[in-house]
Amino acid sequence: MIYNDFTSGDSFIHRFDPRIKILIALFFSIITALSNKIPAILSFFVLAIILVLISKLKFKILFSRLTIVNIFILFIWFILPFSYPGKIVFHIGSLQASREGLINALEITLKYNAIILCNIALLSTNPIFQLTHAIRHLGAPDKFVHLFFLIHRYAFVIFDEYKCIRDALRARGFRPKTNFFTYRTYAYLVANLLLKSYERSEQVHRAMICRGFTGKYWVLEHFALKWRDIFVAITIFTAITTLAIIQWMKIL
Repeated sequence: MIYNDFTSGDSFIHRFDPRIKILIALFFSIITALSNKIPAILSFFVLAIILVLISKLKFKILFSRLTIVNIFILFIWFILPFSYPGKIVFHIGSLQASREGLINALEITLKYNAIILCNIALLSTNPIFQLTHAIRHLGAPDKFVHLFFLIHRYAFVIFDEYKCIRDALRARGFRPKTNFFTYRTYAYLVANLLLKSYERSEQVHRAMICRGFTGKYWVLEHFALKWRDIFVAITIFTAITTLAIIQWMKIL
């Protein structure tokens, strides 16, 4: 959910303390995932949209990201309504769609998109260096911080390696088909990619040691918590908590 396309901006969310943003995103994701009523889930979805609007994100890029991640949600709509027991709503041939299955598919869709939008609005509006620094300030173990930073930093490098191998295969006339040769070629591709990843990790490790890395990231600038950040954080936490209490008290 951390995209460099959204780091450039001058909205209030961009200037918000990243430590608080991480805590809000975590709290929002947990409460939304635990919600089980459409009105409450819809409220969280609206709250996520509000955060996106305040962040002033590029809607064209945001829509393309959502389109990609929602492709997996389509499979739920193709399977869950026809496999979940309940009151039958309509038929497609021999398949029967239940009302409960449709409701569950809708809940998953709203939850999924609410969490994605909230995390994009809060986490993708900061560079990876600031988020790594913020996670360290929140008391995360050093190994977790290192893994978080290095995975994000070198995932794009490994993907570039994959594109080079893929382009080399295409230049040699390779066209994927449903046969043993295609499966074997993809197996070679994955194995080659793993070897290149290992070689790159060795190079990075040696480079870090040569630069005196001892397990700690040093930063020149530190975060300064402002009263404005505290006020907004309390407001958002209160809104999320209120929605959760209303739901679990069976008011919604």
